[in-house]
Amino acid sequence: MQEISMSTLLDMAAGLANAHHTQDRFNRLLDAVRRVIQCDCVALLGLNGDTLTPLAIQGVTRDTLGRRFKVSDHPRFSQICQAQSAVKFDADSPLPDPFDGLLLDYEGDLPMHACMGLPLYYSDQLLGILTFDSLTPNVFDDIPQRNLEALSAIVASHLKVALTVSQLENQAKKTQQKLEELNLEAWERDGGEIIGESALINGLKADISVVAPSDFTILIHGETGVGKELVARSLHHQSNRRQQPLIYVNCAAIPETLLESELFGHVKGAFTGADKSRLGKFALADGGTLFLDEIGELSLSAQSKLLRALQNNEIQPVGQDRVHSIDVRVLAATNRELKHEVEQGRFRADLYHRLSVYPITVPPLRQREKDVELLAGFFLEHARKKLGIVQLKLNQEALSHLSRYEWPGNVRELEHVINRAALKARAKSSQEKTVSVSSADLALTDVAASSLINSDEQDAMPTPRIDVPQGLRQATDQYQTQLIIQALTQTNFNWAEAARQLQIDRANLVRLAKRLGIKVTKQHKIEV
Repeated sequence: MQEISMSTLLDMAAGLANAHHTQDRFNRLLDAVRRVIQCDCVALLGLNGDTLTPLAIQGVTRDTLGRRFKVSDHPRFSQICQAQSAVKFDADSPLPDPFDGLLLDYEGDLPMHACMGLPLYYSDQLLGILTFDSLTPNVFDDIPQRNLEALSAIVASHLKVALTVSQLENQAKKTQQKLEELNLEAWERDGGEIIGESALINGLKADISVVAPSDFTILIHGETGVGKELVARSLHHQSNRRQQPLIYVNCAAIPETLLESELFGHVKGAFTGADKSRLGKFALADGGTLFLDEIGELSLSAQSKLLRALQNNEIQPVGQDRVHSIDVRVLAATNRELKHEVEQGRFRADLYHRLSVYPITVPPLRQREKDVELLAGFFLEHARKKLGIVQLKLNQEALSHLSRYEWPGNVRELEHVINRAALKARAKSSQEKTVSVSSADLALTDVAASSLINSDEQDAMPTPRIDVPQGLRQATDQYQTQLIIQALTQTNFNWAEAARQLQIDRANLVRLAKRLGIKVTKQHKIEV
């Protein structure tokens, strides 16, 4: 036996590092072993319960890899597994050799030959055995026991590493498969299809199909409730990254003090309360897509930190000096007019241009009149399944109400209206297979304009006599202006509270006030 040289150890280490797969690792390990011990046959077998499974073989027929050896059926293997050190069998040992008839260079029963086995222990656990056979009798007799013990320890350590790497690779493969399945399941469960046939929606679908396969950063504009998140999921699903994660971040929900940690991660002890290291959203989305919703709500300081990550494709966890490279596609969404925010100094111009490589605008539902009925059908079917109704439909009057309503809350409001109406309709028709939703179930008159009152109700109501010499539009604008000023004054100029009082979305209220020319100064003075 040759001494276990440094070059042999390096060969073993290099074999593990450069191997392309598990079988390659084991074969490289046996190559290095045979340079230390000359033999005609060598076999590495892993122990799984009470059975030895060939992991790599040299000098025996390839079908040996498919064999499984129950330890109790093979006395030589049993002795090796029970030993704590190398076992050398006499050349004339009567114990049958498991590899009889399997050697490549010899057919028939083995004659007198040398046979040796090494138990492979790691942390007192038997991982397997390493066996040697030589047609030259007594060839292993003069090998010092110390050298065999050293070889056994080295091979056991390398086997443990190889098995661990193999296990991690299998786990990673399974995790990736589960991720892909979950992505597809979530897409199908949440209804990934963009419902609609209007010209605006067809244009939106065309934009998505054009830009989705690229890695361009996309800024999605649209009012609250129009479906910006659905557009983001469609972009991800149609991209080359669809098998990787889509990570969602609501920028408006993250406190500014925690934003850097949330996006870029932190190491243990980076700040008070950081009792363990944590990956940020960018790291979680590495290889996939990061969706930054409500990006217009970020402060200027937070915007600068985000810009650095987008410019360099690098992140630096809080409390760590090392910078990590990332491969992330960023989608951002906002209901604000970011160009106007840039002009007002509330949003960085360089970040705006970095985000809006390919801007996409999602149209409000009031501009998609042809799509309201289709969307209603989509939400009715979802409600039917959830409520266990055989059939759920809208009557003609209800359809008419839906088509005339302005939908300030857009698609999200339509979904909520349909769900509430379905519950009401089922309560009234619990014994019927087909449940019909009426205009009363929709309850749109609670929040709709007077135009939604049906003709019978209009005939029963007295016609108000109003003098509007300036015209209906001007009178309506004047009335809305008075209501908004009154609501702002009563809520101490709190736009969100005023919006709730007027039963309108905050973004829509701000947009309406802007159209009406209502301005609130820093001194809380209203200018019209």
